[in-house]
Amino acid sequence: MKNLVNFRKAKGWSQKELSDKAGVSQTFISELEAGKKQPTVLIAQKLATALGITLSELLNEEFGSPKSKAS
Repeated sequence: MKNLVNFRKAKGWSQKELSDKAGVSQTFISELEAGKKQPTVLIAQKLATALGITLSELLNEEFGSPKSKAS
């Protein structure tokens, strides 16, 4: 989940802050950002909701920046 760290940093949040807001452990977020784990759809939705983005935006690996949009 390459975009997760970009969206998190765009909010100015630490992994712990995202963890608290999404109800997902900080360790798991760290593993997601490092590419060591893949989330279930439920976890990905929790992360997207906490970040205020759509699941599609979170899972879109084509663009490396949260500001990039497909035209």
